[in-house]
Amino acid sequence: MIKLGEYNKLRVVKLVDFGVYLDGGEYWGEILLPRSTAPEDCKEGDELEVFVYFDSEDRIIATMTRPKAVVGDFKVMKVVSVSRVGAFMDWGLRKDLLVPFREMRDGVKEGQEYLVYVYVDKTTDRIVGSMRWYKFLNKVPAEYEPGEEVSLIVGRRTDVGYMVVVNKTHEAMIYENEIFQPLSIGQELTGYVKQVRKDGKIDCILQRNDGHRQIDSLAARILDMLRENGGRLPVCDTSDPELIYELFGCSKKNYKKAVGALFRQRKVYIGAKELILNEK
Repeated sequence: MIKLGEYNKLRVVKLVDFGVYLDGGEYWGEILLPRSTAPEDCKEGDELEVFVYFDSEDRIIATMTRPKAVVGDFKVMKVVSVSRVGAFMDWGLRKDLLVPFREMRDGVKEGQEYLVYVYVDKTTDRIVGSMRWYKFLNKVPAEYEPGEEVSLIVGRRTDVGYMVVVNKTHEAMIYENEIFQPLSIGQELTGYVKQVRKDGKIDCILQRNDGHRQIDSLAARILDMLRENGGRLPVCDTSDPELIYELFGCSKKNYKKAVGALFRQRKVYIGAKELILNEK
């Protein structure tokens, strides 16, 4: 069974001057793979992995060009043009992806980028996108454990932080005061479940909370960096959190815990504007 908007392994059944025809089964029949993307040495009987979609004339077609997203993906795309029917997005294929008007956000402008969810419209069987991606997330309460590692996609900014997509199925919040690195819409990264609240809403964090083990590991990294930089680093208790994250990849709170532990062990001095290795 052919899966529209996804990769399919199809058998070559016929070669012609302008491409090759693939076996699309009883429902779709023969599907054209244009010569421009077909392997030069392919022959009848070969099995090719192709992406199947509709071309600009609404004919089913195959390509070996890989789009930016397949059905079920969340991906940032640039608006190529806006018309009465919706916004057309660049998703890496000759035919742009349509985001129907009903699936657009307010104020969409040509040239700007938006997070889009790709799906098959059940009414038309056409592959389309939606900027209202949150509609397609699972509303059933999630069963995550605190500390569980998850994949995240940054969805949108709010007054208190960022809403993110968890494992492509649920929505979660990362609060502003727990973010210690720059984030951008559509960015994919690893995170951790902080908690699943009684109302079913999920809170996530970007750094694993392993208590003392995390602080010990950070303290060791700080010592290594001090040795690599001649025993001095331009950081202190009043340094900006952004500088601390850039240097050590951690929050200012955890940095101060690690440095405090090193100071009590008499391994470092804390200067007014720098951290100094105690070489004694």
